[in-house]
Amino acid sequence: MKEEPITSWSRIPGVIVRGHEVASKRSEHYPEGTIAMQIPFFKECGLDLSPYFRGTLNISISPYRFRVTKAEYKFEQVDWTPNHPPEDFSFSRCNIIFKGHNYEGWIYYPHPETKIRHHQNDSLIEVIAQTINGINYGAEIEMLVNPLEIELQL
Repeated sequence: MKEEPITSWSRIPGVIVRGHEVASKRSEHYPEGTIAMQIPFFKECGLDLSPYFRGTLNISISPYRFRVTKAEYKFEQVDWTPNHPPEDFSFSRCNIIFKGHNYEGWIYYPHPETKIRHHQNDSLIEVIAQTINGINYGAEIEMLVNPLEIELQL
């Protein structure tokens, strides 16, 4: 997909919160964590996430909500595990600002209509990002998102 420069980012505050802890950790169904298992499938579809941390940041943007309107990447029917049916995923570039430093990342959006486990509410954004040293639950961050792809609402 041709990369278009983003001329105006939407800026939104967020707080790092605990997620379901299956993206980066081993579990009964996901022996490597879901992101490590999914990365080869996403790369085959055209998005190389191998430089990023193999997990997600769970960012509460409450009281805001978000909606993916037109992601840079959308992969349909990704059959990444034998444990459940294939899923659809969308990805939109973003940046995380933490302690004055900017980290590149991707909003990771497993489509709820194809996801059978671990649903999130629409005030929680999952992000696959560069490793961010010192970040932990409760950390306040800012996100920069592409307003042509991610709609924010109060």
